[in-house]
Amino acid sequence: MLQSASCGFGYLALQALCGSQAVASTAGLTPRTPPLAARAKRVIFLCMSGGPAQLDTFDYKPQTGKKKHPGSVFKFARHGQSGIPVSELLPATARHVDDLCVINGMHADTGIHAQSFLQLHTGERLRARPSLGSWITYGLGTENQNLPGFISLNTSKSSIYSSAFLPSIHNGTPIGVNGEDMSRATINNVSSEHLPLAAQRRQLDFVQIMNREHLRTRAEDARLENVIEAMELGFRMQAEAPGLLDLSRETQATLDRYQVGGQKESVGTCRMSDFGRQCLLARRFSEAGVRFIEVNHGSWDQHKNHRRDLRANCQVTDRPIAALLEDLKQRGLLEETLVIWGGEFGRPGLTPEDGKDETGHNANGFTFWLAGGGVRGGYVHGKTSNTGARAVEGKVHFRDLHATILHLLGLPANELTYWHAGREHRLTGPEGGQVVRELMS
Repeated sequence: MLQSASCGFGYLALQALCGSQAVASTAGLTPRTPPLAARAKRVIFLCMSGGPAQLDTFDYKPQTGKKKHPGSVFKFARHGQSGIPVSELLPATARHVDDLCVINGMHADTGIHAQSFLQLHTGERLRARPSLGSWITYGLGTENQNLPGFISLNTSKSSIYSSAFLPSIHNGTPIGVNGEDMSRATINNVSSEHLPLAAQRRQLDFVQIMNREHLRTRAEDARLENVIEAMELGFRMQAEAPGLLDLSRETQATLDRYQVGGQKESVGTCRMSDFGRQCLLARRFSEAGVRFIEVNHGSWDQHKNHRRDLRANCQVTDRPIAALLEDLKQRGLLEETLVIWGGEFGRPGLTPEDGKDETGHNANGFTFWLAGGGVRGGYVHGKTSNTGARAVEGKVHFRDLHATILHLLGLPANELTYWHAGREHRLTGPEGGQVVRELMS
Protein backbone atom coordinates (compact mmCIF):
# COMPACT_ATOMS: atom_id res chain seq x y z
CA MET A 1 0.00 0.00 0.00
CA LEU A 2 2.78 2.42 0.91
CA GLN A 3 4.65 1.48 -2.25
CA SER A 4 1.73 2.47 -4.48
CA ALA A 5 0.46 5.53 -2.59
CA SER A 6 1.90 9.07 -2.86
CA CYS A 7 4.47 8.04 -5.44
CA GLY A 8 5.95 5.56 -2.97
CA PHE A 9 7.46 8.17 -0.63
CA GLY A 10 5.93 6.50 2.46
CA TYR A 11 7.41 3.16 1.39
CA LEU A 12 10.84 4.72 0.87
CA ALA A 13 10.70 6.30 4.33
CA LEU A 14 9.72 2.99 5.91
CA GLN A 15 12.45 1.15 4.03
CA ALA A 16 15.04 3.69 5.19
CA LEU A 17 13.81 3.38 8.77
CA CYS A 18 14.02 -0.42 8.70
CA GLY A 19 17.46 -0.21 7.17
CA SER A 20 18.71 2.19 9.86
CA GLN A 21 17.31 -0.05 12.59
CA ALA A 22 19.10 -3.05 11.10
CA VAL A 23 22.39 -1.16 11.02
CA ALA A 24 21.86 0.03 14.61
CA SER A 25 21.21 -3.50 15.79
CA THR A 26 24.36 -4.84 14.11
CA ALA A 27 26.88 -2.17 15.01
CA GLY A 28 29.49 -4.90 14.78
CA LEU A 29 32.87 -4.65 16.44
CA THR A 30 33.41 -0.92 15.94
CA PRO A 31 34.58 0.45 19.34
CA ARG A 32 31.88 2.40 21.13
CA THR A 33 32.00 4.79 24.05
CA PRO A 34 30.13 3.21 26.97
CA PRO A 35 27.17 5.17 28.34
CA LEU A 36 28.54 5.05 31.90
CA ALA A 37 31.97 5.90 33.27
CA ALA A 38 34.04 2.78 32.62
CA ARG A 39 36.59 1.45 35.10
CA ALA A 40 37.69 -1.43 32.85
CA LYS A 41 38.24 -1.72 29.10
CA ARG A 42 38.55 -5.48 28.75
CA VAL A 43 38.08 -8.78 30.58
CA ILE A 44 40.18 -11.91 31.14
CA PHE A 45 38.05 -14.71 32.57
CA LEU A 46 40.04 -17.54 34.19
CA CYS A 47 37.37 -20.25 34.09
CA MET A 48 38.02 -23.16 36.47
CA SER A 49 35.39 -25.62 35.32
CA GLY A 50 34.27 -28.43 37.59
CA GLY A 51 33.87 -26.52 40.84
CA PRO A 52 37.01 -25.38 42.76
CA ALA A 53 36.98 -26.27 46.45
CA GLN A 54 36.64 -22.86 48.08
CA LEU A 55 37.46 -24.08 51.61
CA ASP A 56 40.89 -25.27 50.47
CA THR A 57 41.77 -22.22 48.34
CA PHE A 58 40.39 -18.85 49.55
CA ASP A 59 37.64 -19.45 52.16
CA TYR A 60 39.45 -20.61 55.28
CA LYS A 61 37.35 -22.56 57.76
CA PRO A 62 39.43 -23.60 60.77
CA GLN A 63 38.25 -26.30 63.13
CA THR A 64 36.73 -24.64 66.19
CA GLY A 65 34.94 -26.16 69.15
CA LYS A 66 34.89 -29.77 70.27
CA LYS A 67 32.57 -31.16 67.60
CA LYS A 68 34.17 -32.18 64.32
CA HIS A 69 32.73 -30.53 61.22
CA PRO A 70 33.75 -30.02 57.59
CA GLY A 71 36.40 -27.37 57.02
CA SER A 72 39.71 -26.63 55.33
CA VAL A 73 42.12 -29.57 55.12
CA PHE A 74 45.16 -27.60 53.93
CA LYS A 75 47.11 -25.00 55.86
CA PHE A 76 46.40 -21.30 55.37
CA ALA A 77 48.49 -18.20 56.03
CA ARG A 78 47.71 -14.49 55.91
CA HIS A 79 49.40 -12.52 53.15
CA GLY A 80 50.00 -8.93 52.09
CA GLN A 81 49.03 -5.77 53.89
CA SER A 82 45.41 -6.89 53.77
CA GLY A 83 46.17 -10.08 55.68
CA ILE A 84 43.78 -12.16 53.58
CA PRO A 85 44.22 -15.90 54.27
CA VAL A 86 45.22 -18.01 51.26
CA SER A 87 45.83 -21.75 51.04
CA GLU A 88 49.33 -23.19 51.08
CA LEU A 89 48.49 -24.62 47.64
CA LEU A 90 48.58 -21.13 46.04
CA PRO A 91 51.83 -19.47 47.17
CA ALA A 92 52.40 -17.52 43.94
CA THR A 93 48.85 -16.14 43.72
CA ALA A 94 49.08 -15.26 47.42
CA ARG A 95 51.81 -12.72 46.60
CA HIS A 96 49.18 -10.72 44.73
CA VAL A 97 46.49 -10.92 47.39
CA ASP A 98 46.41 -7.14 47.86
CA ASP A 99 45.18 -6.87 44.27
CA LEU A 100 42.43 -9.46 44.75
CA CYS A 101 38.80 -8.79 45.57
CA VAL A 102 37.67 -12.11 47.04
CA ILE A 103 33.94 -12.88 46.94
CA ASN A 104 33.16 -15.60 49.48
CA GLY A 105 29.39 -15.19 49.25
CA MET A 106 28.77 -16.53 45.75
CA HIS A 107 25.73 -18.72 45.15
CA ALA A 108 23.96 -20.20 42.12
CA ASP A 109 20.65 -21.90 41.32
CA THR A 110 21.82 -25.47 40.83
CA GLY A 111 24.59 -27.92 41.61
CA ILE A 112 24.28 -29.63 38.21
CA HIS A 113 27.47 -29.04 36.22
CA ALA A 114 26.04 -28.40 32.76
CA GLN A 115 23.25 -26.12 33.95
CA SER A 116 25.32 -24.05 36.35
CA PHE A 117 28.18 -23.76 33.84
CA LEU A 118 25.71 -22.45 31.26
CA GLN A 119 24.24 -20.00 33.78
CA LEU A 120 27.71 -18.75 34.68
CA HIS A 121 28.37 -17.94 31.03
CA THR A 122 24.96 -16.85 29.77
CA GLY A 123 22.72 -16.08 32.75
CA GLU A 124 20.37 -18.94 31.81
CA ARG A 125 20.73 -22.56 32.90
CA LEU A 126 18.34 -24.37 30.54
CA ARG A 127 18.27 -22.52 27.21
CA ALA A 128 20.94 -21.45 24.72
CA ARG A 129 21.64 -17.75 25.20
CA PRO A 130 24.45 -15.33 24.26
CA SER A 131 27.62 -15.69 26.30
CA LEU A 132 29.00 -12.99 28.57
CA GLY A 133 31.77 -12.20 26.06
CA SER A 134 29.22 -11.81 23.28
CA TRP A 135 27.11 -9.39 25.31
CA ILE A 136 30.20 -7.31 26.10
CA THR A 137 31.33 -7.02 22.47
CA TYR A 138 27.73 -6.30 21.47
CA GLY A 139 27.71 -3.38 23.92
CA LEU A 140 31.24 -2.06 23.36
CA GLY A 141 32.68 -3.46 20.15
CA THR A 142 36.42 -4.09 20.38
CA GLU A 143 39.60 -2.03 20.35
CA ASN A 144 41.38 -3.86 17.52
CA GLN A 145 39.52 -4.21 14.24
CA ASN A 146 42.02 -6.81 13.01
CA LEU A 147 41.12 -9.34 15.72
CA PRO A 148 37.95 -10.93 17.10
CA GLY A 149 36.35 -9.14 20.01
CA PHE A 150 35.91 -12.37 21.98
CA ILE A 151 38.38 -15.27 22.15
CA SER A 152 37.88 -18.54 24.05
CA LEU A 153 40.99 -20.63 24.77
CA ASN A 154 40.91 -24.39 25.35
CA THR A 155 37.16 -24.40 25.20
CA SER A 156 35.02 -27.50 25.60
CA LYS A 157 31.47 -26.49 24.65
CA SER A 158 30.34 -24.14 21.90
CA SER A 159 27.53 -22.91 24.14
CA ILE A 160 30.00 -21.01 26.32
CA TYR A 161 31.27 -18.84 23.45
CA SER A 162 28.10 -18.68 21.34
CA SER A 163 26.46 -15.39 20.42
CA ALA A 164 23.12 -17.31 20.09
CA PHE A 165 20.56 -14.79 18.80
CA LEU A 166 22.97 -11.82 18.90
CA PRO A 167 24.57 -10.95 15.53
CA SER A 168 27.08 -13.67 14.68
CA ILE A 169 29.99 -11.20 14.56
CA HIS A 170 29.85 -11.35 18.38
CA ASN A 171 30.42 -15.10 18.45
CA GLY A 172 33.54 -16.13 20.35
CA THR A 173 36.50 -17.42 18.37
CA PRO A 174 37.67 -20.75 19.85
CA ILE A 175 41.38 -21.58 19.98
CA GLY A 176 42.51 -24.99 21.24
CA VAL A 177 39.18 -26.79 21.12
CA ASN A 178 38.55 -29.71 23.50
CA GLY A 179 41.99 -29.77 25.06
CA GLU A 180 44.08 -30.01 21.86
CA ASP A 181 47.78 -29.28 22.21
CA MET A 182 47.84 -25.51 22.72
CA SER A 183 51.32 -25.29 21.20
CA ARG A 184 49.73 -26.27 17.88
CA ALA A 185 46.42 -24.47 18.34
CA THR A 186 45.45 -21.99 15.66
CA ILE A 187 42.48 -19.92 14.60
CA ASN A 188 40.67 -22.03 12.03
CA ASN A 189 40.85 -20.89 8.39
CA VAL A 190 43.10 -17.90 9.13
CA SER A 191 46.01 -18.43 6.78
CA SER A 192 47.40 -16.50 3.84
CA GLU A 193 49.57 -19.29 2.47
CA HIS A 194 47.34 -20.50 -0.37
CA LEU A 195 47.26 -17.12 -2.17
CA PRO A 196 49.19 -13.86 -1.92
CA LEU A 197 47.33 -11.23 0.10
CA ALA A 198 46.84 -9.00 -2.95
CA ALA A 199 45.18 -11.85 -4.85
CA GLN A 200 43.04 -12.68 -1.84
CA ARG A 201 41.95 -9.07 -1.61
CA ARG A 202 40.85 -9.05 -5.26
CA GLN A 203 39.02 -12.33 -4.75
CA LEU A 204 37.26 -11.07 -1.64
CA ASP A 205 36.37 -7.76 -3.28
CA PHE A 206 34.64 -9.67 -6.10
CA VAL A 207 32.64 -11.77 -3.62
CA GLN A 208 31.74 -8.74 -1.51
CA ILE A 209 30.46 -6.83 -4.55
CA MET A 210 27.95 -9.63 -5.08
CA ASN A 211 27.15 -9.76 -1.36
CA ARG A 212 26.45 -6.03 -1.18
CA GLU A 213 24.36 -6.12 -4.31
CA HIS A 214 22.34 -8.90 -2.71
CA LEU A 215 22.10 -6.85 0.50
CA ARG A 216 20.74 -3.86 -1.44
CA THR A 217 17.48 -5.76 -1.98
CA ARG A 218 17.41 -7.12 1.59
CA ALA A 219 18.26 -4.08 3.68
CA GLU A 220 16.74 -5.55 6.83
CA ASP A 221 18.73 -8.80 6.69
CA ALA A 222 21.16 -8.50 9.59
CA ARG A 223 22.52 -11.99 8.94
CA LEU A 224 23.82 -11.00 5.53
CA GLU A 225 25.43 -7.88 6.97
CA ASN A 226 27.17 -10.08 9.52
CA VAL A 227 28.50 -12.39 6.80
CA ILE A 228 29.98 -9.40 4.97
CA GLU A 229 31.58 -8.06 8.14
CA ALA A 230 32.89 -11.49 9.21
CA MET A 231 34.58 -12.04 5.83
CA GLU A 232 36.33 -8.69 6.11
CA LEU A 233 37.45 -9.48 9.67
CA GLY A 234 38.78 -12.87 8.55
CA PHE A 235 40.90 -11.19 5.90
CA ARG A 236 42.28 -8.60 8.33
CA MET A 237 43.07 -11.24 10.96
CA GLN A 238 45.65 -12.86 8.67
CA ALA A 239 48.03 -9.97 9.25
CA GLU A 240 47.93 -9.99 13.06
CA ALA A 241 46.52 -13.18 14.60
CA PRO A 242 49.28 -15.67 13.61
CA GLY A 243 51.95 -13.45 15.15
CA LEU A 244 50.10 -13.26 18.45
CA LEU A 245 49.89 -17.04 18.65
CA ASP A 246 53.63 -17.40 18.03
CA LEU A 247 55.49 -17.33 21.36
CA SER A 248 58.94 -17.83 19.87
CA ARG A 249 59.93 -14.21 20.54
CA GLU A 250 59.11 -14.45 24.24
CA THR A 251 62.19 -14.85 26.47
CA GLN A 252 62.89 -18.19 28.11
CA ALA A 253 62.51 -16.46 31.47
CA THR A 254 58.96 -15.43 30.54
CA LEU A 255 58.09 -18.91 29.29
CA ASP A 256 59.40 -20.37 32.55
CA ARG A 257 57.40 -17.95 34.69
CA TYR A 258 54.24 -19.04 32.87
CA GLN A 259 55.30 -22.73 32.93
CA VAL A 260 54.83 -22.91 29.18
CA GLY A 261 55.51 -26.38 27.83
CA GLY A 262 56.00 -27.94 31.24
CA GLN A 263 52.49 -29.31 31.80
CA LYS A 264 52.02 -32.15 29.36
CA GLU A 265 51.26 -35.02 31.71
CA SER A 266 48.07 -35.56 33.69
CA VAL A 267 48.00 -36.06 37.46
CA GLY A 268 44.91 -37.93 38.58
CA THR A 269 41.99 -36.26 36.83
CA CYS A 270 43.93 -33.03 36.22
CA ARG A 271 44.34 -32.34 32.50
CA MET A 272 47.31 -30.03 32.16
CA SER A 273 46.31 -28.46 28.79
CA ASP A 274 49.40 -26.20 28.90
CA PHE A 275 47.55 -23.70 31.05
CA GLY A 276 50.55 -21.36 31.17
CA ARG A 277 50.44 -20.93 27.39
CA GLN A 278 46.80 -19.90 27.68
CA CYS A 279 47.62 -17.26 30.31
CA LEU A 280 50.49 -15.88 28.23
CA LEU A 281 48.25 -15.75 25.15
CA ALA A 282 45.61 -13.97 27.23
CA ARG A 283 48.16 -11.30 28.13
CA ARG A 284 49.18 -10.91 24.50
CA PHE A 285 45.59 -10.72 23.23
CA SER A 286 44.65 -8.18 25.91
CA GLU A 287 47.66 -6.04 24.94
CA ALA A 288 46.50 -6.23 21.33
CA GLY A 289 43.04 -4.89 22.20
CA VAL A 290 40.82 -7.99 22.33
CA ARG A 291 37.82 -7.11 24.48
CA PHE A 292 37.10 -10.47 26.15
CA ILE A 293 39.45 -13.45 26.58
CA GLU A 294 38.39 -16.64 28.33
CA VAL A 295 41.02 -19.07 29.62
CA ASN A 296 39.73 -22.54 30.51
CA HIS A 297 41.12 -25.12 32.90
CA GLY A 298 38.98 -28.18 33.60
CA SER A 299 39.17 -31.14 35.97
CA TRP A 300 38.19 -29.41 39.22
CA ASP A 301 35.40 -31.99 39.55
CA GLN A 302 37.13 -33.91 42.33
CA HIS A 303 34.77 -36.38 43.94
CA LYS A 304 37.56 -38.73 44.98
CA ASN A 305 41.26 -38.22 45.68
CA HIS A 306 40.38 -34.65 46.59
CA ARG A 307 43.67 -33.76 48.24
CA ARG A 308 45.84 -35.18 45.46
CA ASP A 309 43.88 -33.73 42.55
CA LEU A 310 43.33 -30.31 44.12
CA ARG A 311 47.06 -30.06 44.76
CA ALA A 312 47.71 -30.97 41.11
CA ASN A 313 45.26 -28.36 39.81
CA CYS A 314 46.82 -25.66 41.96
CA GLN A 315 50.34 -26.61 40.85
CA VAL A 316 49.25 -26.18 37.23
CA THR A 317 47.39 -22.88 37.61
CA ASP A 318 49.07 -21.00 40.48
CA ARG A 319 52.28 -19.75 38.86
CA PRO A 320 50.78 -18.89 35.44
CA ILE A 321 48.00 -16.84 37.07
CA ALA A 322 50.56 -15.03 39.22
CA ALA A 323 52.71 -14.36 36.13
CA LEU A 324 49.68 -12.96 34.29
CA LEU A 325 48.80 -10.61 37.17
CA GLU A 326 52.45 -9.55 37.48
CA ASP A 327 52.80 -8.79 33.78
CA LEU A 328 49.52 -6.90 33.57
CA LYS A 329 50.51 -4.78 36.54
CA GLN A 330 54.06 -4.05 35.31
CA ARG A 331 52.74 -3.06 31.87
CA GLY A 332 50.09 -0.72 33.27
CA LEU A 333 47.27 -2.92 32.01
CA LEU A 334 45.83 -4.32 35.25
CA GLU A 335 43.98 -1.18 36.24
CA GLU A 336 42.03 -1.26 32.97
CA THR A 337 41.74 -5.06 32.66
CA LEU A 338 39.22 -6.94 34.79
CA VAL A 339 40.54 -10.40 35.71
CA ILE A 340 37.96 -12.92 36.96
CA TRP A 341 38.64 -16.33 38.57
CA GLY A 342 36.03 -18.97 39.42
CA GLY A 343 33.92 -21.95 38.37
CA GLU A 344 30.29 -23.01 38.17
CA PHE A 345 30.03 -23.74 41.91
CA GLY A 346 32.10 -24.88 44.89
CA ARG A 347 32.49 -27.99 47.05
CA PRO A 348 31.58 -28.98 50.59
CA GLY A 349 34.43 -29.22 53.05
CA LEU A 350 36.08 -32.32 54.45
CA THR A 351 36.59 -33.24 58.08
CA PRO A 352 40.39 -33.25 58.38
CA GLU A 353 40.65 -35.83 61.14
CA ASP A 354 38.61 -38.67 59.61
CA GLY A 355 40.70 -39.16 56.47
CA LYS A 356 37.74 -38.78 54.12
CA ASP A 357 38.90 -37.71 50.66
CA GLU A 358 35.67 -37.22 48.69
CA THR A 359 33.76 -34.06 47.88
CA GLY A 360 30.46 -33.24 46.17
CA HIS A 361 28.84 -30.15 44.66
CA ASN A 362 27.91 -26.99 46.52
CA ALA A 363 26.07 -24.19 44.71
CA ASN A 364 24.89 -22.55 47.95
CA GLY A 365 28.19 -20.96 48.86
CA PHE A 366 31.51 -20.66 47.00
CA THR A 367 34.28 -18.26 45.98
CA PHE A 368 35.19 -16.04 43.04
CA TRP A 369 37.87 -13.40 42.94
CA LEU A 370 38.32 -10.30 40.78
CA ALA A 371 41.42 -8.21 40.17
CA GLY A 372 42.15 -4.93 38.38
CA GLY A 373 39.52 -3.10 36.37
CA GLY A 374 38.41 -0.79 39.18
CA VAL A 375 37.74 -3.41 41.84
CA ARG A 376 38.66 -3.08 45.50
CA GLY A 377 41.94 -4.95 46.02
CA GLY A 378 42.83 -6.59 49.32
CA TYR A 379 39.16 -6.99 50.19
CA VAL A 380 36.97 -9.96 51.13
CA HIS A 381 33.26 -9.65 50.43
CA GLY A 382 30.68 -11.96 51.89
CA LYS A 383 30.86 -14.93 54.17
CA THR A 384 29.80 -18.56 54.28
CA SER A 385 28.60 -20.47 57.33
CA ASN A 386 31.09 -22.09 59.72
CA THR A 387 31.14 -25.24 57.59
CA GLY A 388 31.09 -23.37 54.28
CA ALA A 389 27.78 -24.98 53.40
CA ARG A 390 26.02 -21.79 52.33
CA ALA A 391 26.52 -18.07 51.82
CA VAL A 392 25.19 -16.15 54.82
CA GLU A 393 26.51 -12.60 54.32
CA GLY A 394 27.14 -10.46 51.23
CA LYS A 395 25.46 -12.95 48.93
CA VAL A 396 26.28 -12.54 45.22
CA HIS A 397 24.35 -14.47 42.56
CA PHE A 398 25.66 -15.00 39.01
CA ARG A 399 23.14 -12.32 37.89
CA ASP A 400 24.74 -9.87 40.34
CA LEU A 401 28.23 -10.81 39.19
CA HIS A 402 27.21 -10.24 35.56
CA ALA A 403 25.61 -6.90 36.45
CA THR A 404 28.77 -5.81 38.27
CA ILE A 405 31.04 -6.84 35.37
CA LEU A 406 28.93 -4.89 32.87
CA HIS A 407 28.86 -1.85 35.18
CA LEU A 408 32.66 -1.88 35.55
CA LEU A 409 32.84 -1.77 31.75
CA GLY A 410 30.51 1.22 31.63
CA LEU A 411 27.42 -0.69 30.49
CA PRO A 412 24.07 -0.27 32.27
CA ALA A 413 23.61 -3.83 33.47
CA ASN A 414 19.86 -4.23 33.15
CA GLU A 415 19.43 -1.94 30.13
CA LEU A 416 21.74 -3.73 27.69
CA THR A 417 19.07 -5.60 25.73
CA TYR A 418 18.39 -7.24 22.37
CA TRP A 419 15.02 -7.82 20.72
CA HIS A 420 14.46 -11.47 19.88
CA ALA A 421 11.39 -13.70 19.48
CA GLY A 422 8.97 -10.95 20.40
CA ARG A 423 10.62 -9.57 23.54
CA GLU A 424 13.69 -7.91 24.96
CA HIS A 425 16.44 -10.15 26.34
CA ARG A 426 19.35 -9.28 28.62
CA LEU A 427 22.29 -11.04 30.25
CA THR A 428 20.90 -10.52 33.75
CA GLY A 429 17.64 -12.29 32.90
CA PRO A 430 14.05 -11.29 33.68
CA GLU A 431 14.90 -10.85 37.36
CA GLY A 432 17.75 -8.45 36.68
CA GLY A 433 20.99 -8.27 38.63
CA GLN A 434 22.22 -5.98 41.38
CA VAL A 435 25.50 -4.12 40.92
CA VAL A 436 27.65 -4.96 43.98
CA ARG A 437 29.18 -1.56 44.60
CA GLU A 438 31.12 -2.74 47.65
CA LEU A 439 33.45 -4.57 45.24
CA MET A 440 34.54 -1.33 43.58
CA SER A 441 37.49 0.84 44.55
